[in-house]
Amino acid sequence: MSEQPHAHRWAAVLANDARADGDFFYAVKTTGIYCRPSCPSRPPRRENVLFFDDAAQAEQAGFRACKRCQPQQRSRAGRNTERVAQACRFIEDSDKAPSLAVLAERAGLSRFHFQRVFKDAIGMTPRQYAIACRERRVQTALASGQDVTEAVFGAGYESSGHFYANADQALGMAPTAYRNGGADQVIRFALGETTLGTILVAGTERGICSISLGDDPEGLIQSLQARFARAQLIGGDGVFEDYVATVVGFVEAPVQALDLPLDIRGTVFQQRVWHALQRIPCGQTASYAEIAARIGAPTAARAVARACAGNTLAIAIPCHRVVRTDGALSGYRWGVARKRALLDREAKVAHNDAHTDC
Repeated sequence: MSEQPHAHRWAAVLANDARADGDFFYAVKTTGIYCRPSCPSRPPRRENVLFFDDAAQAEQAGFRACKRCQPQQRSRAGRNTERVAQACRFIEDSDKAPSLAVLAERAGLSRFHFQRVFKDAIGMTPRQYAIACRERRVQTALASGQDVTEAVFGAGYESSGHFYANADQALGMAPTAYRNGGADQVIRFALGETTLGTILVAGTERGICSISLGDDPEGLIQSLQARFARAQLIGGDGVFEDYVATVVGFVEAPVQALDLPLDIRGTVFQQRVWHALQRIPCGQTASYAEIAARIGAPTAARAVARACAGNTLAIAIPCHRVVRTDGALSGYRWGVARKRALLDREAKVAHNDAHTDC
């Protein structure tokens, strides 16, 4: 418990901010009742309010739970997060994509409400998530050397025609080429120089597939060759050089969103994490636990950290904006010093933008 002023907590109470639910509870001395921040009751006078870190502390202090917001129960956001997590697991374990009606019934919500809750948490609809799961099953099967037809039907496709119609989008190349480790695939690349070191940008016909930072240009090229061992690497043309210039410009002065066509390759879980990272505004950060909660997997903070470590698109997928719960910087694929520098530059730009009209 704390009787000291907490401006951010009081502001959350006045705003009925549901995002603060679970972070703290407030009690009113004149009524003997404690509430969650989003309680719709009329705000009390500030001098009558006490703050508690959890419901148990409030009850130990003699306060009883509000009947309107029911603070002793999980918040609506918490219940929805669990519903989405359960739906994701059900989709991943299903041979064929479950219908929206089935998923909504399992979650105890209407189809419209469930679809909205799911998309807000994951960043894609249940159908899109099911397609991503199916594509990943095909990728895994082909990478293991399985016959294309067996892989297609084993992943849950009802016809090979449906798969081939979307094969390029799902695999980034022809199915046979994917099965053969990317043989004959053309990857363009180019190097640039920044105040944070050398940057290498590589891409396929679908978009940018790799952005890496380092001190040794040859080392960056060797890493790219190791990742795409059987692909054909060639120098980028004028259009590709423009992509490099865009990335270099963002590193030096992150004044606007980095808008590039991306060829994102990863597991379904990694793509969920990476999508959430792309939604962190420039100049802000989020913890691994917060990202885990946003994707509907509140207990998967460590898995989120691994997905961040597996990101091969520096800057474009801003894993540098993810920090520990206490705000401290953790590891970064391209060096913690670069992570700190990127965050400092983005924070400075955000600060200047906030005071432009002052």
